[in-house]
Amino acid sequence: MMTGSCLYLGQVMHHRLSPVGHRFTYRVASLLLDIDEMPEPGLRLFSRNRFNLFSVNDADLGEGGTPRAWIDALLSRHGIAHSGGKVAVHLFPRVLGFGFTPLATWFCHDSDGTLQAILYEVHNTFGERHAYLIRTGQDSRRTLHHHAGKAFHVSPFIGPNGNYAFSVRPPGDRFSLSIRETDATTGAPILVASHVARRVPLTDRHLLRAALSYSLLPFQILGGIHWEAFRLWRKGAPFHKKPPPPAAFVSFANNGGPQ
Repeated sequence: MMTGSCLYLGQVMHHRLSPVGHRFTYRVASLLLDIDEMPEPGLRLFSRNRFNLFSVNDADLGEGGTPRAWIDALLSRHGIAHSGGKVAVHLFPRVLGFGFTPLATWFCHDSDGTLQAILYEVHNTFGERHAYLIRTGQDSRRTLHHHAGKAFHVSPFIGPNGNYAFSVRPPGDRFSLSIRETDATTGAPILVASHVARRVPLTDRHLLRAALSYSLLPFQILGGIHWEAFRLWRKGAPFHKKPPPPAAFVSFANNGGPQ
């Protein structure tokens, strides 16, 4: 696994399976950021906590404070000692100050390079966030599989009674993440979502090319969420009222497939 900052170019796919069928695919640009080197020296087109062509704000991640202090405290609070090792987060950046990242995926390593934990930080369009934490301690060169019970409302067209199965290949020359949601009672498939991408260097030249190719990225993501919700409504998908957010910020995932 590579933990250094980079740019990923690829696509996101969502396939809704029940109770109505619905599928869409979008081309996207995303970032993998080493939180101790954010931004990398010498970049003119990417900034942290200030306006730029591409940017990331600390407020976009976690529950406050600096990303390093927050993730170290969270891991320690849940009994995961990673000795201040490398931490990288995969997300969608802001473009000209605008942005929305539905999922920020944290890869947390021990000082010897072992991948100790993955944190899936989920954001919904109501301004809420929740995280699924998985202990790994495994070889980060292969695809990892784990599962969790759904604890957080994301889409008004999907009910709360679900299970997630995650498959992630930690960042390298390629990045891939898929999430399958099934009904917790019947096991029937509800949704498959995936993000696949190839790595390119994080340089001003590649950022400028990405800006020209994905100039509407934040509007594409947030606008796409609302557009696809409208299309689901038109197809007759049932609407689910938003429940209160979970009391705890973190839920736990387990290794392996659904049990």
